[in-house]
Amino acid sequence: MANHKSAMKRIKQTVKRTERNKHERSTLRTFIKRVREAVATKDQDAAKAALAAAIPVIDGAATKGIIHSSNASRNVSRLTKLVNTLA
Repeated sequence: MANHKSAMKRIKQTVKRTERNKHERSTLRTFIKRVREAVATKDQDAAKAALAAAIPVIDGAATKGIIHSSNASRNVSRLTKLVNTLA
């Protein structure tokens, strides 16, 4: 356990940040899952709508440092390619 004020503060900040990041990461995964489920049901309109909703969430997670920017690009690319297979 921490013995001085600055260490106590850092522990509080870490806990707060961890909770925020966990929420962001969970939301990100949910949006990605929605795109994959829409593609699995072969519903092109729903898949495009889900992709349009997922892209800003993915980019936002990269901006906030939740995921790496290359990871975000890869996700967007793969999901777009997946949705385009329905066309």
